[in-house]
Amino acid sequence: MTQPIEAGTTETRGDTHTLHYLLRLPQPVEKVWAALATPEGLRGWLAVAEVFEPRLGGAVTLHGLGSGRITAWDVERVAEYTVAGRGRVRFHLERGVPVGTTVRFTHVFEGELREPGWRARFERLLAVLEA
Repeated sequence: MTQPIEAGTTETRGDTHTLHYLLRLPQPVEKVWAALATPEGLRGWLAVAEVFEPRLGGAVTLHGLGSGRITAWDVERVAEYTVAGRGRVRFHLERGVPVGTTVRFTHVFEGELREPGWRARFERLLAVLEA
């Protein structure tokens, strides 16, 4: 059986780090999108979205993470948030065949390479989606 969260990989170029994760989820795209791209969904596993304007260029403030903009937005396909001091996080959703959803996650940030805790966050996301 395939693990729902594949081990993350890291690329470093100079002072820029890029983390990649691949999530294979049994839930449909619509349910996964709601968890990744709505204030209610984000609250369940990542952070309270104090401000959330669901559109390209919209403002976003994630409690404890910071404020920024939605830098990519394609409903049920791509949600990308760029947060000051935290970098850019991107969720790219693909419909599974025959069912489920594949999420290609990318986090690009500058500065010291650190473990931002995505694996633990994704474990919380899995628990929320299975509830």
